[in-house]
Amino acid sequence: MRIGELAERIGASTRSLRYYEEQGLLSPSRDSNGYRDYDEAALVRARNIKELLDVGLTTDDVLRYAELGCLERPLTTAPRCRGELNTARERLESLDRRISRLQEVRDRLAQHSGELEASMAPAGARYTATSRTRRDQDGASG
Repeated sequence: MRIGELAERIGASTRSLRYYEEQGLLSPSRDSNGYRDYDEAALVRARNIKELLDVGLTTDDVLRYAELGCLERPLTTAPRCRGELNTARERLESLDRRISRLQEVRDRLAQHSGELEASMAPAGARYTATSRTRRDQDGASG
């Protein structure tokens, strides 16, 4: 099958398939006129590559899967490779660390934004807001 048909069958762009080839993830044969020719094994492999990239693995991660022989059968039906589990765990740990750092940055930014907003408010508005808060608290307790 040609690149356009393969792209359509796996829900990817032809550019993505060329990228997979550039990264050494996919190696199509060429027919006599130089067009890429993909067989059913390439279809399975390309679908697996796309699925793994879609869940957040990197091309280096997927190359590790390929080296372990984990891309040759559908991921949903093939016995899992031991290395596949390790790669997924490593990637999850990396993502968790990244999420934690991003949450810290977000929290600092929100705090800084609130401080800036408070410092930029006119003095009367700050007094009014403070007075309202005190009245609300007094009303709630009294």
